[in-house]
Amino acid sequence: NVWCAAGKGTFSTREVAERVKATGLENIVIHRRLILPQLSAAGVAARQVKRMCGFEVVWGPVHARHIKSFLDSGLKATPAMRKVTFSFWERVELIPVELNHMGKPTLYLIPALFLLSGLGSGFFSVSAAVSRGISAFLAYVLAVVAGVLLAPVLLPWLPGKAFALKGAALGVGVGAMLSAAFVGQLTRLEMLALTLFIMAVSSFLAMNFTGSTPFTSPTGVEKEMRKAIPAQAAGVLAAVIIWVGTGFMGG
Repeated sequence: NVWCAAGKGTFSTREVAERVKATGLENIVIHRRLILPQLSAAGVAARQVKRMCGFEVVWGPVHARHIKSFLDSGLKATPAMRKVTFSFWERVELIPVELNHMGKPTLYLIPALFLLSGLGSGFFSVSAAVSRGISAFLAYVLAVVAGVLLAPVLLPWLPGKAFALKGAALGVGVGAMLSAAFVGQLTRLEMLALTLFIMAVSSFLAMNFTGSTPFTSPTGVEKEMRKAIPAQAAGVLAAVIIWVGTGFMGG
């Protein structure tokens, strides 16, 4: 999205100016104005754009659906055009995008889960790979459900400000439900491993939404990621060690 691209420097002053020059825009139009999305202001300096390519920046509306009205009104924005929202449906719209990003990692992760589940004192057990692998796979599915589906839907009501914390909280809750469902089938250590795994993965996936929200800043996102990613990696590593270890202990 525009806000994320501007914050990361992809939608930048230099990029805008270079695109204007590369397309020869000055030879195509007689005016010297560029209408840019309001949220691109995080990465675009209007004065520098004019100095670099000769075009004046006009800040347009937040949403593309308001562009026609903005043009019809003589480039005058109404309060509604300047308002940034993140409603329930706007959050839900992001879910398919995040799910689409999960395809390739999932193809690698699923075989790894079953292989790790089969490791034990006899080196490798096919029956254990299947039985324990199903539990691990279910944990992964629930982690995705928590981090990709539930996190955006329940965002305003989840504890904490950090998205990583919100995802972790969901992971703990989902992990507890999984443990309750497998009482008598999994040991406490196995339940702990799966809960840690769900919590870490859910936390990471929920953190991906920081680039889509209108109330996080680039510096805040970077700060959160520097703290959260090592903790998430440690959680996954601890989960793998415990999960494989229980296989060597005979479940």
